[in-house]
Amino acid sequence: MPHRNGGAPGVLCASMKKSTYLFRGLAGVLLAANLFLNSGCFLVAVAAVAGAAAGTVAYVDGKLETTLGHRYESVVSATNSAITQLGFAKPEEHKDELTDTLTTHTAKGNQVAIVLTKDGDASTKVSIRVDTMGDKEISQTILDKIKANL
Repeated sequence: MPHRNGGAPGVLCASMKKSTYLFRGLAGVLLAANLFLNSGCFLVAVAAVAGAAAGTVAYVDGKLETTLGHRYESVVSATNSAITQLGFAKPEEHKDELTDTLTTHTAKGNQVAIVLTKDGDASTKVSIRVDTMGDKEISQTILDKIKANL
């Protein structure tokens, strides 16, 4: 007995199954894309890219990090001036043409580690950590003083 579509039985069902799987796969991809675009991860990724261009300050895992649009040598000089102006102990300094690591202490004895890294001709990465766990307020004060000296 012929099938309703005039063909062999099962032909229509097989093609319907194929398009159902295709539709479900497409729906899954669209759902995943929607979730990603509406999730915080996507927004953080976009903000990170936009922020990197704007010199955004990030405080992550006890470390304050930013990129300043100034020459490496200028930032090194501004950082040394900031340490003196804040009344910190004379820093121990390890410097070469690409990186300067300064370690000092506040009057209260908090250890401060500042790492300056050349990031092109007119850009310098700055990383500041106070003690092992970090102190956002002191780190921000140091960064503000560095910026004021530029």
